[in-house]
Amino acid sequence: MRVIAGSAGGVPLRIPVHDARATMDRVRGAVFSALGEKVPNARVLDLFAGSGAFGIEALSRGAAEAVFVDDNRKAIEVIRVNLEKTRLAGQVIRRDVFRFVEACDTEFDIIFADPPYVKHREDRDFAKELCVLPALKKSLAADGIFVLEQPAARSFNIAPGWQLLRARRYGGTEILFLARTPFMPAQE
Repeated sequence: MRVIAGSAGGVPLRIPVHDARATMDRVRGAVFSALGEKVPNARVLDLFAGSGAFGIEALSRGAAEAVFVDDNRKAIEVIRVNLEKTRLAGQVIRRDVFRFVEACDTEFDIIFADPPYVKHREDRDFAKELCVLPALKKSLAADGIFVLEQPAARSFNIAPGWQLLRARRYGGTEILFLARTPFMPAQE
């Protein structure tokens, strides 16, 4: 895995040695191609950050800042190493993603989330929990984009308050691009 483009393009990234699944370079490349001009000068939040690849790619492509959140100690260590290797700077936070979002008082232009996949019926559905969390919508700028990675084979009902801008499948991965639904006052 490597940084695809920008100031750190080509720099290899480490992957945490735990039950993390790294997003393939071609998928990340497609995501950033779709985001285009939203990335330069953006404030970026990378949730379930793992290696930090999404946030680091954004910084490499000119994002103004990136915040990386993961509750796994090994992931946090790897993100710090990857930032050092790429000579990029970001805020790295070891905390439960949901607690972080609930306490967050910052708006971000782009939020990436690559939660653990649901593999068995009894597994916790982090993606669904995140989408119904009111604080997540508050953390996204009015014209911001929420990029959610999930397994392609899984059906996903978009939670109220979100609109699907696009969905793309890449092998066993699906990327959803979501935006906040604009508030519409009740008509009298």
